[in-house]
Amino acid sequence: MLIKDLQIPTSDGEADGFAAFPDDGRRHPGVLMYPDGLGIRPVLREMALELAGRGYYVLVPNFLYRHGPSPVLDLPEYIGEEARPAVFAQLMPMIEAHTADRVLRDADAFLEFLTTQPEVGAGPVAVTGYCIGGLLAMRTAAAHPGQVAAVAGFHSPVTGDIQLSEITARVHLGHAETDLTPEGLAELNRALDAAGVDYTSEIYPGTIHGFTMSDTDAFDAGALQHHWDRLLALLARTL
Repeated sequence: MLIKDLQIPTSDGEADGFAAFPDDGRRHPGVLMYPDGLGIRPVLREMALELAGRGYYVLVPNFLYRHGPSPVLDLPEYIGEEARPAVFAQLMPMIEAHTADRVLRDADAFLEFLTTQPEVGAGPVAVTGYCIGGLLAMRTAAAHPGQVAAVAGFHSPVTGDIQLSEITARVHLGHAETDLTPEGLAELNRALDAAGVDYTSEIYPGTIHGFTMSDTDAFDAGALQHHWDRLLALLARTL
């Protein structure tokens, strides 16, 4: 596998990021992977390499690039309960400044960059994301229905301002048990049904927010594997 650090042109400057892809000289389906709010760090590189190893070109942008290059936050190697207040004090003003308009402008730029890379094959792409990155993934899919064939979000919010009826991609949403009640899941799934979305949406039992991230105290190895099983099956059906 190869990892290449990149600068992605956007309407507001350049976003740093990286791509992971097979070192075989062939073209592969493209996947845009939005990080969680904590941003690009070793665990995201590991996850991108894991996905690239299954035959995909994986682009991971720093969507908080307006606040500086990665690492945007001053993070400890392991993010436990004691570190969270200081981390989130840095993070939340940046998240609040990341408006829907910025998200959509960046989505245009990220998809344009992804689909024009020489290692990426022709055809539709997938978008996946973690925490707020899952919300960005869903907004990207809604804004680019002819281009995004699959979208996934893990321990991510799904807010009412997403135009679900615009989504033509197949969707998987993997929720943390602490993020969504069974009643909330039923309400969300009714909205997806009403919009005609082809989806799976489920609570991963016993999980807390951030369960895919091995550098946090939320990590759940079994749930991470379940996430891979769901994500890889989704990509295999659509790309």
